[in-house]
Amino acid sequence: MTEMELTPSKELPPLYHDSSFWGMTVTQFWGAFNDNLYKQLVLLFCAQQALQAQTSDQQGTALAVFALPFVFFSGLGGWYADRHSKRTIVIACKVAEIVIALLAMAAFFTGHLLPLLVVLGLLSTQSAMFGPAKYGILPEMLRDDDLPQANGVIQMTTFLAIIFGMASAGFVKQAFPDALWKTSYFCIAIAVIGTISSFWVRRTPVAHPGLPFRWSTLGVNAETRTLLMQDRRLLSVLLISSVFWFVGGIIQPLVNIFGIGQLHLSVSRTSLMAACMGVGISLGCVLAGRASHKRVNFKLVTIGAWGIVACLILMSGIGWWGPADGVETLKEADTSLWNSFIPQNGAEWMARSVLTLLGFFAGLFVVPLQVELQTRPPKSQKGRMIGTMNLINWVGIVLSALFFGTFTTVCNALHWPMSHVFLFLALVMLPIAVLYHPKDEVLAHSAPELSN
Repeated sequence: MTEMELTPSKELPPLYHDSSFWGMTVTQFWGAFNDNLYKQLVLLFCAQQALQAQTSDQQGTALAVFALPFVFFSGLGGWYADRHSKRTIVIACKVAEIVIALLAMAAFFTGHLLPLLVVLGLLSTQSAMFGPAKYGILPEMLRDDDLPQANGVIQMTTFLAIIFGMASAGFVKQAFPDALWKTSYFCIAIAVIGTISSFWVRRTPVAHPGLPFRWSTLGVNAETRTLLMQDRRLLSVLLISSVFWFVGGIIQPLVNIFGIGQLHLSVSRTSLMAACMGVGISLGCVLAGRASHKRVNFKLVTIGAWGIVACLILMSGIGWWGPADGVETLKEADTSLWNSFIPQNGAEWMARSVLTLLGFFAGLFVVPLQVELQTRPPKSQKGRMIGTMNLINWVGIVLSALFFGTFTTVCNALHWPMSHVFLFLALVMLPIAVLYHPKDEVLAHSAPELSN
């Protein structure tokens, strides 16, 4: 057993000097990076296949394959996280990631979509099992009043991993256009790095030894349902978190179609608009952690909600205003990636600025909710609560895909610009901004009990 596993609870180091916290941060960063690198490679493969073979685009199928395991297995992941050591689950998931990365190499080598989708499903299943242990272990190995800053760092690095993972996919695919199986070298190396860093995570006690398996475990188990019915504050946080991910699930494809279809931007410029949103989220998460002052600061949720509403209304306004000049030459002007970093008209400048602010307010909004879901449940149910959170959030994301398809159909039929959808999303968030004002909750400074 390592020295970190034997550290007495009273001698826990400060958060930013805690090697166990940084081990978990590095582990989850590279896991999120690998998920999005591989997912984006599969999406690019689907798009390229559709263009070359003049067949239907299978990107929607790939996204569904990635999303559904989170719906079906998040509850099971929560059960495992409470029944076994979360550190053991973290390490096991990272070892599984290495095996999946090897399978990805074989799948790319075949050059067929079906094996790639099978591996994508395995990767998202591994992530669904990893999520409850990832978030559930934080309150077990850190002091409660360190959780806001810890979650700020975790959320920031997660969104940075998403951005860099998706961006890196384009570079490695360009480097190996006819040998995508070679890109798996990167996935394997990243999985190995994440596995090594997972051993720095200190051991924590099993939350609920011998927890029996029931079929309800695959959804929301009976104990968690009872807890949510008795604790309406916890239930409201869970539902609002799901609404947030529903809105976020629509915004991502909406920004793509808004940039290309309404502002007439190139693909690279549209991708940079989405990246601005990711950068804003990262900054907002860090500030939320620092501004929480050792408590669950729900004032940040209110500020974030109003900021999101205002930014969504502004995005709808940019759609009405439209690009002022230079529209017809934008696609030809992108002779290199570096040229696309400079906005060519006022609409593009405004869109990037507003999306950065939108991401910033989203970061303020989500961190306190995450901390509340970690600290409020009893110790024996933290893993299952995180599993339930993942399940409900991914239900929101799946519903967002269905709603986005409906919005696209309606807007096309009525000849409305897609920017109208930004206004609809503002109306979805408005009741939260107006009505949701719970009191802040002070977090204890006591350290968690560590296993010997």
